[in-house]
Amino acid sequence: MKKFFPKNFLWGAATAAYQVEGAASVEGKGVSVQDSKNFSNAFHDTTVTSDHYHRFREDVALMKALGLKSYRFSIAWTRIYPDGRTLNTQGLNFYHQLIDELLKNGIEPLVTLYHFDHPQILQNQFGGWYSDRMITHFLMLAETCFREFGSRVRWFMTICESNNVVLYPDLIGGVPEGVDIEVWRFQVSRVMALANARVIQLCRKLLPEAKIGPCIGYAIAYPATCAPQDVMAALNEDEFRSFYPLDLLCLGRQNPLIISYFSQRGIDIRLPQPELNEMNAARPDFIAFNYYQSDVAKACPTEAEHVQPGFNAEGKQGGFIYPSFPGLYAGDNNPFLERSDWDWEIDPVGLRIACRKLFDRYQLPLMITENGLGARDNLINGQVNDTYRIDYLKKHVEQMRLAICDGVPVLGYYPWSFIDLMSTSNGYNKRYGFVYVEREDGDVKTLARYKKASFYWYQNVIASNGTLLD
Repeated sequence: MKKFFPKNFLWGAATAAYQVEGAASVEGKGVSVQDSKNFSNAFHDTTVTSDHYHRFREDVALMKALGLKSYRFSIAWTRIYPDGRTLNTQGLNFYHQLIDELLKNGIEPLVTLYHFDHPQILQNQFGGWYSDRMITHFLMLAETCFREFGSRVRWFMTICESNNVVLYPDLIGGVPEGVDIEVWRFQVSRVMALANARVIQLCRKLLPEAKIGPCIGYAIAYPATCAPQDVMAALNEDEFRSFYPLDLLCLGRQNPLIISYFSQRGIDIRLPQPELNEMNAARPDFIAFNYYQSDVAKACPTEAEHVQPGFNAEGKQGGFIYPSFPGLYAGDNNPFLERSDWDWEIDPVGLRIACRKLFDRYQLPLMITENGLGARDNLINGQVNDTYRIDYLKKHVEQMRLAICDGVPVLGYYPWSFIDLMSTSNGYNKRYGFVYVEREDGDVKTLARYKKASFYWYQNVIASNGTLLD
């Protein structure tokens, strides 16, 4: 049995622009849909976040000390095209400097072209990803990134978690007034899949040596019991939440179950064959997926109440809102797993299952581009003893290794996150990083960086290429 990671394995870590960069309105940057959400609650404020924009050299030095082989970051769309149309050279210059700094320190960039932060003006004008017009603007952003950075960047991701942005519409600006949410979901899936295909084809033309792929958030679904109805519900969740969008992105195929389900509700989601052919022709080099937890699904009668999924905002167990999609599935908790304070089930074995299921279905190499534990960390005398995070990551890395032993080609592993950043659903109250940032949601404080205990643990894992996991 193969027990070790490949020699060229990409040990990395991840962030996203609006959550870590700050500098939300400096040097020509425009207003994104994330900036528009500022102060809508107690924690969402993109103004400063972790100030990576001004401290990226300090942060890259920490990445080098950690031993990172690769760093996954996203391009802030409104730094490059503040109004969706006009190029901002100051924004380009920031990413040129960041990429140069990474390469100077032996760190491979993995560039995410879109991570939830398109220009607000495009949202106002035509509903953002609800409109085909978005494809033209996204292609313009992608072409600029390929031409500007392509000589130094070998790895690109197209759109982050296209399946989760349709599950949680507020992540990307919300549903336009008067539009049915399910109609919106499948239109956005279609537009994102077409955009993904055209960006991949553009990359093939401009950067034939580069590798590019889509990204989904994947929470595998277990049946609540062995009752056939619950087993069917778990299959429905996998198809509805993960495989329908990923089939579009990788195969140019629409799942007939999903077509039938919405047809029975008076919604025709069938796509023209030329569009499916275009998606099918743009086969990606890999599938990136973000894994934090698994789900439980139980049977949901057609007469049940429709409940949209929600986040646990307070960080007190029991506050999560489980979804209910009548006729498909309803969510539930898992009594066999521990949960974080935010009700996310901790399931390392689920990562191995996810790798197996994705590779079996799509036969493409995988990238694990997010995986981590959000927790309340305490800085005491300059130290953070986050043994709980080490335990979480260690068990997941072990299961990833077993997936590789199973024959699944895993190219890289990017825990979320390299440094503490603004959690999309919980701000700095919920931290993920290997590096602690001294600030709170309501107080920027010093923004000083401190290496956590998990930093030194992961440093050892990388240095040993995964052979020393203790």
